[in-house]
Amino acid sequence: MKQLSTFLCLFLISFGVNAQENNKLIIDAKSGGVVINKNIYGHFAEHLGRCIYDGIWVGKDSKIPNINGYRTDILNALKEMKIPVLRWPGGCFADTYHWMDGIGPENKRAKMMNYHWGGVVENNTFGTHEFLNLCEMLGCEPYISANVGSGSVVEMTQWIEYMNSDKDVPMANLRRQNGREKPWNVKFLGVGNESWGCGGNMTPDYYVNLLRNYSEMAGIYGQWKLQQIGCGANGADYNWTDVVMKQRPGGMSGLSLHYYTIAGTGWGDKSPATGFEKKQYFSGLEKALKINELVEKHSAIMDKYDPKKQVGLMVDEWGIWTDVEKGTEEGFLFQQNSIRDALIASVTLNVFNNHADRVRMANIAQTINVLQSVILTEGDKMVLTPTYYVFKMYSVHQDAKLLESKMISEEYEMEGKKIPALSSSVSQDINGNIHLTISNLNPDKEAVLSVELVGKSFDKVKSASVLTAPEYNSFNSFDKPDVVKPVDFKNFKKTSASTLQVTVPSKAVVVIEML
Repeated sequence: MKQLSTFLCLFLISFGVNAQENNKLIIDAKSGGVVINKNIYGHFAEHLGRCIYDGIWVGKDSKIPNINGYRTDILNALKEMKIPVLRWPGGCFADTYHWMDGIGPENKRAKMMNYHWGGVVENNTFGTHEFLNLCEMLGCEPYISANVGSGSVVEMTQWIEYMNSDKDVPMANLRRQNGREKPWNVKFLGVGNESWGCGGNMTPDYYVNLLRNYSEMAGIYGQWKLQQIGCGANGADYNWTDVVMKQRPGGMSGLSLHYYTIAGTGWGDKSPATGFEKKQYFSGLEKALKINELVEKHSAIMDKYDPKKQVGLMVDEWGIWTDVEKGTEEGFLFQQNSIRDALIASVTLNVFNNHADRVRMANIAQTINVLQSVILTEGDKMVLTPTYYVFKMYSVHQDAKLLESKMISEEYEMEGKKIPALSSSVSQDINGNIHLTISNLNPDKEAVLSVELVGKSFDKVKSASVLTAPEYNSFNSFDKPDVVKPVDFKNFKKTSASTLQVTVPSKAVVVIEML
């Protein structure tokens, strides 16, 4: 974890311990050397369930309003959320996907079985062109996952050439034949996915040798400045990170990490997405907070081999994984999304922000209709989830300077277990405005928080909003889409030139802009 500056540490020693203040946020307003990479707010779209088909893509002949086959409402919502990067085609699907099956005339594309997710037949009408054109329409960067599990170096390098070359070479000419003259200039390439599991069941020593091979060849074809992302660890597998970082190829600029929040209270069991009990609410938040420990420990290993922090930690799959909704296909992973999930998103993003010196990208799983989605669809209906609103509210941190801070928080306790009630991160944008994002995890009690700026005063609170809910398991349905929605927030007061008192409601996310 990024350490507080010496000045802020001295301030904490002098003023941080006050028995009458249970909750205090101390901000070093003179820091700001690290930029929060906007790609921390990235997303993930796999060929899984109704994420692509019925979610993003309905086809040009659909009665659902669309632009060249893409749902119009989805396009508009993702633009408003300011999506910066989108990962595709998987996930486990990526290591069975052969990209040439998804190019050319739709009626001539080869079909394939989606063995991992529901055993459905994939018709490949959504392929390379459809995905990369989508990213252009959204104004976001594409992040391609190459097939290492069942593919080859040749297949990967041909795909790179197809997407990025402007030369008179076979793959670029094939792209032109398929209707695209200009290359897309893809910047992010994942070399395999979950190679320790569905991507090949490899040992780290075996994978890192493959990575060296694939990375070298991607580099030869990578005059287009590809940022190569190696397959990293599953959760707390620190040995995997150690092996890959020790032998990492020079072309690797990122290493992934996958971590899912399983919110059940027993060993390995999942929580319902809705109608869960308060102990499952607590369990979800407790387990989500574990991401801080994982980031710190994996970062420490990376620091050992990469003290200059040239390799980014890319948490390219994260989110809560619950039971699927009743009556839906188990392999489609369709789940609802509650205020608990919004709080999981907020505390996770706060962790990533506060470790922005190492965390350069993150991709929540998944964008539409799968796992912790930001949007759900049902026919021509669309609902924005509580998680969507967190991403929209937190977009103020994208490419802003991280301000180092320290939260002193009361605890939220459940059946003898305790977690901090409050979570936060702070940044300063290019105009000098300071943004605070604060979460109160306690579902029963508001929290009075003293915010102290060290080294700077502020004139006023320019704007503020809050996301909360009637109950700890409230959610937005297609019949009631506005149960959990941000509104203006007024419960704060300036107490001095550099201090602000904020009363954060229970089970709430608050964003404050200070001028």
